[in-house]
Amino acid sequence: MRIAIDILLAVGLFFHFIGVLGVLRLPDVFARLQASTCVATMGTICLVLSGVLYAVSQGSGVGTYVKLCLLLVLVLCTNPVSNHALCKAAYQMGVKPAKELVLDDYKEDEGK
Repeated sequence: MRIAIDILLAVGLFFHFIGVLGVLRLPDVFARLQASTCVATMGTICLVLSGVLYAVSQGSGVGTYVKLCLLLVLVLCTNPVSNHALCKAAYQMGVKPAKELVLDDYKEDEGK
């Protein structure tokens, strides 16, 4: 059980580290938001699952499982929505991507 917890922690930290590198290295705000959201979601999933396994191994109460599962559901629901809202706000503010967009759905939404 301890090995599985350590592996999930390592994988979660790896995803978070890659997300930080993506934020530092990618060329524009849209790519940075994509990297930070996707990788942070995957990293958080692994970290929460390691917390669940740790709680199981320690014999914690049901409340701990409920809180961890609620945290996981909230992260899975709010990260993509917040990423979309931030990207759309950046687009509406006139932030230009590093390269020409292949498909511009936001432009079609605004009727331009």
